[in-house]
Amino acid sequence: MSVYVVLSRSSTVLSRTIRIATGDDYTHAALALDPTLDLMFSFGRRRARNPFVGCFKRERLDDDVYRSMDTLPGLVLEVPATDGQRDAVGAEIGRFLLDGHTYSYNTPGLLRGLVGRGTEDGNRYFCSEFVYHVLRHAGVCDLGVPRWEVRPQTLRDVPGAVLFEGDLKQYAPERPDGGAGARAVDAALTVDRTGVRIAA
Repeated sequence: MSVYVVLSRSSTVLSRTIRIATGDDYTHAALALDPTLDLMFSFGRRRARNPFVGCFKRERLDDDVYRSMDTLPGLVLEVPATDGQRDAVGAEIGRFLLDGHTYSYNTPGLLRGLVGRGTEDGNRYFCSEFVYHVLRHAGVCDLGVPRWEVRPQTLRDVPGAVLFEGDLKQYAPERPDGGAGARAVDAALTVDRTGVRIAA
C-alpha cells in the first residue's frame, strides 16, 4: 500500500516569488491516494486568477491554474504505508472534506515561515503544511520539525521512491490492475448534498 506526494512548480506570480525567496525547485505540494493522481488533495487558490483566496480542495493536473502552462515541472513520490496508515490518511482527508468550510489558506503562516517565524493555526494550512500534517497524523512519517517549517521541497525527505520527475503534463502511470485500484479508492468516497464522506 502507498500514498503519493506530488510536488510541482507553476508559473504563477506566487510560485515564482517563493522560488526566488527559497531557491527551491518545487513550490507546491499535494497528497494523492492513487498513482493516477485522480484523488489528489491540497490547499490552494479557490479561483485560478485570485491568489489571495485559498481553500482546501481536490486538485487535478488539468485545473485552470495549470491549463495555460506549456510544461509543469514536478515530482511524484510513492510513499509506503501500512493498511492502517493508509486508512488513517483517508480518514483525515475525509475530515477535511467534511469540514472544508472551516479551513482556509494559511497565507500569514506562509509569509512568516519564509522568514523563519511561522506559527501553526488549527484551521489554516498552506499546501506542504497540510500534506505533512496528514502524513504525520497517520503515522506515515515524522521529519522532526513543526509543520510550518515544511516547504514543498522539504517533502523530498519523506521516505519513499521517486515514481516520476519531469513534466507532470506528460505523467501517465501504467495501470497494471486496469485502474481497479483507483476505482476501489474512489468507491470509498461517497458524495451527498452535505459534502464528501469516507464510507464506513
